[in-house]
Amino acid sequence: MIRSFRRAVLGSVALTVALVVAPSCGGGLVEAPGATLTVFAAASLTEAFTTIGSDFESAHPGVRVVLSFGPSDGLAGQIREGAPADVFASASPKWMDDVAANGPGITDRADFAGNSLVVILPVGNPGGVSSVQDLARPGLKLVLAAPGVPAGDYARQVLEHARIAGSAEANVVSNEEDVKGVVQKVALGEADAGIVYRTDVTSAVSPEVRVVDIPPGLNVLAVYPIAAVGGSPHQELAESFVAYVLGPGQSALGALGFLPADAASG
Repeated sequence: MIRSFRRAVLGSVALTVALVVAPSCGGGLVEAPGATLTVFAAASLTEAFTTIGSDFESAHPGVRVVLSFGPSDGLAGQIREGAPADVFASASPKWMDDVAANGPGITDRADFAGNSLVVILPVGNPGGVSSVQDLARPGLKLVLAAPGVPAGDYARQVLEHARIAGSAEANVVSNEEDVKGVVQKVALGEADAGIVYRTDVTSAVSPEVRVVDIPPGLNVLAVYPIAAVGGSPHQELAESFVAYVLGPGQSALGALGFLPADAASG
């Protein structure tokens, strides 16, 4: 089971996923044949945007969507350095602000989803964790996403809300580059607990972890913004993808447990 799980997790965190649909006749956005849209998206959006990208291609014959997943801070840095992204979907407004102020700029920015956090444990729960407060217990092995990564920053906000930040931080044995790394470490039994987005407990992962809910008063509601990246050679197509995520794409996001954007920002 562990081997099959490792393959499932590693497959879900592949940094780049190309979705190709052969050109066909029909309606849809007017674009040059073979137009390619490059979408940079937070790792926590892997499953949702894989579906949305495929659906967008089906609705726009002749368009190829290339998805690149990773930590929002890292993706923002790549865009600042000139990576050819047409659309950026971040797990935090902070890194969208960064691209807007220090990168090529953005257009059509909008919040499109929200998320909450949970504590995950290996199935056997070797650390005996039953609440957030248990993450401060001496000797517990805790894994978080690294500081600067939205999932890591949100997790540390939860620890602050619970007033255990110092003790819990002392238990951190690994700072992962993205939230999928946290899931993998815990599911494989390499840590006693981790903090991830609720949506990261997918059907592929759920048999390998246990979930401890974080009380609403301690939890953090993450806001996900999306925008077309300035200077894109496919500006109209990029803006159409943003509109698609805000419209038909909401069903894919909701099916995977994402919250409406106004639930996070309201």
